[in-house]
Parts: sequence; structure tokens; C-alpha cells
Amino acid sequence: MPRSKEIQKQMRKKVIEIYQSGKGYKAISKALGLQRTTVRAIIHKWQKHGTVENLPRSGRPTKITPRAQRRLIQEVTKDPTTTSKELQASLASVKVSVHDSTIRKRLGKNGLHGRVPRRKPLLSKKNIKARLSFARKHLDDPQDFWENTLWTDETKVELFGRCVSHYVWRKSNTAFQKKNIIPTVKYGGGSVMVWGCFAASGPGRLAVINGTMNSAVYQKILKENVRPSVRDLKLKRTWVLQQDNDPKHTSKSTSEWLKKNKMKTLEWPSRSPDLNPIEMLW
Repeated sequence: MPRSKEIQKQMRKKVIEIYQSGKGYKAISKALGLQRTTVRAIIHKWQKHGTVENLPRSGRPTKITPRAQRRLIQEVTKDPTTTSKELQASLASVKVSVHDSTIRKRLGKNGLHGRVPRRKPLLSKKNIKARLSFARKHLDDPQDFWENTLWTDETKVELFGRCVSHYVWRKSNTAFQKKNIIPTVKYGGGSVMVWGCFAASGPGRLAVINGTMNSAVYQKILKENVRPSVRDLKLKRTWVLQQDNDPKHTSKSTSEWLKKNKMKTLEWPSRSPDLNPIEMLW
């Protein structure tokens, strides 16, 4: 046995001898020049296992020390976009060589898992201020107000889902069974733009947008679909139309058309699609 390990073994035995003589942690620590936490650990080990010898390990010791683990957690907490390869290089700089999969496993054990980040609009200070002002203004609005709001929006529908990730649950060697295949066509098969609306009482009309939509086309869609939807959804006379700040929605001609047709609109903060519940409906 190397001399240093023999000395450590004798020191641990002395800790137990002094402890059995009735001395406490503080006295043992002072007498032997050891940290009180070290004394406590030796005594706890002796009480639990009846020995101060090094116990056989259950497997290969981990290469990631508690200190290296703290470093990993600090780095991903500071910058969640840090990759496992970058963390691997960071540990290598302090002479800890591990595979990047080991790093991912260790972070996972600490509740940190790799996930696809959620996306939301990039907001300026002006946008943030406007959103906060909108929230405060409508904080105390009665439920009746929201139940009589007609939410509207346009969206693009991919005919063959080219731009959307899909997953299927299947067994091995069944990848090409018809039920496990998503049909595709070259270049995605095109898409279609639609305008839709809904209220608390349900979905309203859906209109397909042919060609490029401008202010005139938008006004035609409103003329043909808004009031019929309001009637179908049984909204009260105090109903309000919600629309975003797309230039076609806020142009001078559209504003005049809305005023002429006595359609009251909900003032809407810019760059706030995430505030519109129709996004959930899409």
C-alpha cells in the first residue's frame, strides 16, 4: 500500500479511537488538524459500515467531479444555448476529458435537458411598453367584453406539411408501412392562405385568399365574412373586431371602410401574435 494511503488509514483509525473515548467532532478536528466535515464523514462511515477502509466501488468512478459538475451547471445556466461540444471543450481546458454524451447525461440527472426552444417575436422596448400598456388597460375588463370579441387572423396552410416536423409511433422494420408514411410531393405541393375568425362561442367563417391580398381584398373578406360570423356566433351589439397591425389592416382605406361600416376594433399592440388566442386555434 502506498505510504500516503497508509497514513490516511491510520489517521481515520485515530479519529475513531478519539471518538470512542468520548470526544466530539470539534475536539477531534483540533487534535488531528482535520476539517470538521472530514471528521464527521469518517465517523458516519464507521457508524454505517463498521469500518474506515475504502469500500469497493459499484462501478468505474465518474470522470466528472463535483467541481466539474458545478462548472457545467453554471455555464448552461448562464447561457442555455451552449452546446455539449462547447461544454466538452470547457472541461478539457481544466484537464477533465469526457465524451459529450456523458455531459448530456450528467446535465439530465440534474434536471437540465436539451429541448427545441420556443419561438416568439423579437420585441423592442417600444413593443414591450405597448404590450404592457395593453395588458394594464384591459386588466379589469369584464368577461362579457372578451366573450364578444371576434378574433381574426390570416395563416398559410402547407398542403403536404413540408415545413412541419412530424413524428409517428411505430415498431422496428415498419417504417414503410402505409400508415407510417407521410406523403410528399416535389417542392412541397404548394400552400394556401386563409383568413379565419372565432369567438368564445366557437369558430366563425373561413375564407380562402386567392392571389395577393391587398387592402381591397381584405375589405372584401371582411364584408363577406365578419357580420355573418357575428350573427352565427350570436355576439351582442357591443361586439369588437380584433385584428393585428398588418399594413392592409391599418391602411387609410381600410380604416375608413371600418368606420363607414361601424365596426369597432380592438386597439392592438404591434408584434403580438402570441397574445391572439386564434394562434392556438390554427
